Parts: sequence; C-alpha cells; structure tokens
Amino acid sequence: MASEHFDVLIVGAGLSGIGAAYHLQKECPNKRYAILERRQAIGGTWDLFRYPGIRSDSDMFTLGYNFKPWTNPKAIADGPAIRQYVQETARENGIDKKIRYGLRVRTASWSSKTATWTVEAEREPSGEVVEFTCNFLQMCSGYYNYDKGYTPEFAGIENYKGQVVHPQKWTQDIDYANKKVVIIGSGATAVTLLPAMTDKAAHVTMLQRSPTYVISVPEQDIISNKLRRFLPEKIVYRLARTRNVGLTMMFYNLSREKPKLVRRFLLGQIRRQLGKDYDMTHFSPKYNPWDERVCAVPNGDLFKVIRQGKASVVTDHIDHFTEHGILLKSGKELEADMVVTATGLNLQMFGGMAVTVDGKAIEIGKTMNYKGAMFRDVPNLAMTFGYTNASWTLKADLTSEFVCRLLNAMDKKGLKQCTPRNSDPSVVEENFLNLASGYIQRAAANLPKQGNKSPWKLYQNYALDMAMLRFGSVDDGVMVFS
Repeated sequence: MASEHFDVLIVGAGLSGIGAAYHLQKECPNKRYAILERRQAIGGTWDLFRYPGIRSDSDMFTLGYNFKPWTNPKAIADGPAIRQYVQETARENGIDKKIRYGLRVRTASWSSKTATWTVEAEREPSGEVVEFTCNFLQMCSGYYNYDKGYTPEFAGIENYKGQVVHPQKWTQDIDYANKKVVIIGSGATAVTLLPAMTDKAAHVTMLQRSPTYVISVPEQDIISNKLRRFLPEKIVYRLARTRNVGLTMMFYNLSREKPKLVRRFLLGQIRRQLGKDYDMTHFSPKYNPWDERVCAVPNGDLFKVIRQGKASVVTDHIDHFTEHGILLKSGKELEADMVVTATGLNLQMFGGMAVTVDGKAIEIGKTMNYKGAMFRDVPNLAMTFGYTNASWTLKADLTSEFVCRLLNAMDKKGLKQCTPRNSDPSVVEENFLNLASGYIQRAAANLPKQGNKSPWKLYQNYALDMAMLRFGSVDDGVMVFS
C-alpha cells in the first residue's frame, strides 16, 4: 500500500484542528502537514450539532482563538456563527486547502526504528483504506463518539407512538410545531433546547432526575461593544479575553473555597427571575457548585419562557414510557408528541482510533496525562483536551503552542523523538477529571489518568498551564528526547 508522508498529521478539522494548523504554520513554517477529517465539512462539533438554539455556553472572547478576534456583538454565540468563524479562520490562512475529507482514522502505529507514525484511515463510505506516515501526530478529534450519543434504557419506549430524537442526531426536517415536547435531561443541551423550542411548540417540559446549577449571563458584552468605537478590534478582544479568563478562574476558585456562598448567589439570581412563589427545588442541586459544570443561559432566556408559561420543569424519575408520553415514579403522566433525549454524550478518546507503540497496544485508560497534552510512554503524539471549568479553546491554543515548541526544540538538537517518561515513584495516579457528571463517570475507565503533581497533574487552571506550556522548559527532565 502506497503511503503519503507528512511532518505532522492533525486529526480533526474542528475548532481545535484548525487552531492547531494555524499555530503550526506560524511557528513551524517549514513543516509539511495535512488534516484528516472524517466528515465532509469544517467545524467539528459546531457542524455536527444542528438542534434548535445550539450555542456556546462559554463567552466567545475566550472560546475564540488567541490569534483571531471575535467581532460579532454577541459574546454568547449561536452554532452557525461559531461554525462560520472556524471556516473563516481556515479560509483566511489557507488551512482549508490542507484538509483531506471523508477519512476516518482507524489505527496509528509508532515505530521507534524509523521514528514515525503509520496511520491507517478508512475512506467513508467506500471502505477503502488509505495510509499516511508522519513524524508527529496531533489528535484534535474531540472527546466524544460522533456516531451515537448516550441514551439510557427506557422501559416501554417501544410502545410510545410519538417521535424520539437525540439532539446529536437532529436534522432540519424535524418538525415540532404545535407539539407537546418533553426534553429529558438538565445539562447544557437541555437548558439550550427548552427556550429555543418554545418558538413553535405548544409547550415544552424539561424532565430532570436532579437539578443543575444554572447562571444567567449577558448575551452581549456591553463594555467591549462600547470600546469598539474607540479602540482597535485586537485590543478590545485582548482586554475582554483577559478580563473573562480572570473572572472565570475567580468564580471557579470561589466555588471550591466557599461553596455555600456561591450556592446562595446562584439560587438568589434564579429566585429574582422566577419570582418568590416558584418551587426552587427544580433549580437546587444537592451537590456543590462546580462538582458538575455550571450551565450558562444568555439573558436568562430559560427563566423568561418558564415565567411566560411556555415551558416548565419537572423533577422526577421515569417509570416507563406509555403510548402517549411518560409515566413518572410519582404516578403523574407527562403527555408528549415528541421526546428529546438530551441525556448526554458517549466519551471517546482519539475518535476510537487504536494506538500501538512498537507493536504494543496502548490502552488509553492505563496511560497517564503529561501537561494535559501528551501521554506517558507514547512518543510524538499530542491530544487537545480543553478545560471543563473554562473555555475549550484556551487550552487548545496552549497545547498547540507547546507542540510547536517541542518540534522546534527537536529540530534545533537534530532529534526525532520526544517521549514523556515517569521515573518518580512518588507520583500517584488519580482520575483524569474531578467532575461528578454522569458522562464522565460512565467513561472513567477509558480515560487516561493524571498524577498528583506536576507535570502529570491536570490543573484546570489557565494561568498555571500558560506558565508551563507557553513559557516552561520543554526539556524538563521528564520529557526524554532521542
């Protein structure tokens, strides 16, 4: 089988992959690279998800790239605007010409003899296998299974006469006009869908087993929009980005140190929007803020539609589906013409790709993260995995910058291989993510581990990561070059 060789192969043409390509072109202009993308379009998550109201739950001053200012007046942006931003970035920098579409990466095999990865990709839907080799492999394929979202087993669902849709499989021909809709779930997707579907639906009900913390945030950044009249776009973007990073870190740290105070604040702002007579049990989680992600809603749109009577929230457990809806454990039946299962994602590392190093299979669940970017004993491979307590792209940019620094350091020394090795017996393995969210708990065994101290610890802290990835020495005694 004939293979094509590149200095760097990037897997995934979404937010992370396009950003990785930009940094590579800028910092390592002599490197020949290609992007392998399974789908037929740029955008990743922002091209896949098309459900009503799809939007970011992070502000675009931090979800945007550090090199391309976000100029749209909306700081909390909808999916089409984000997709356009990613596509525009690719076009402006010629990155779109480096993408190979319709290729699903199946295997990656490292050989220390040749210091190369051999990557096999399947051309969908024909099934033809295409081979590539590269010196460095950069995985920007996200963290979940694109084929199938998570749906629990629901008793009696086969008897239900209405339509059942998972948001990950939403298509433009789905019609919910004048229908009674029940959304199962309470996470970011559910709180986005609820207000968005009230434009056409007869009524929308969010059915949750337990509440999630929700915070109302301004859809537009008034300060930045005013500053645009006087200052260049790049300066406005940099100021907003710095401010929002600081506020996010402060809010997260305060949630950890004084959870009762933050809980009072979060519930208080909901009470003010829903009124003193509203049953607050629907928005009062039993856990502390940031034990799971806090959901952001722009301009309190969720609370407005509840207040207007267009939507409601029910906290209960499902007993079984009936012909016309859902029977709850309490005995109440929710009538539904359509049920949307906003029940989460199936986490998946490397897009399901099988990895071997010198003939030995690598089990991702048994590896250990290095600087949130690489893995113990796996040479010349990096993976982008964004923050869970801040914007994804903040970490994506830092990871790409670190990869470029590594490549340049190896070129300077005439070396070809870099491998994180742990020789410190005091390093103790811990869970990769310290969140209680169901989708993370379900996948815990398949996620890499983190260590209890640097550089193996995943700090979820932009300032610490910036010091380590952008400014810290690449030759830190843990990274072994050869």
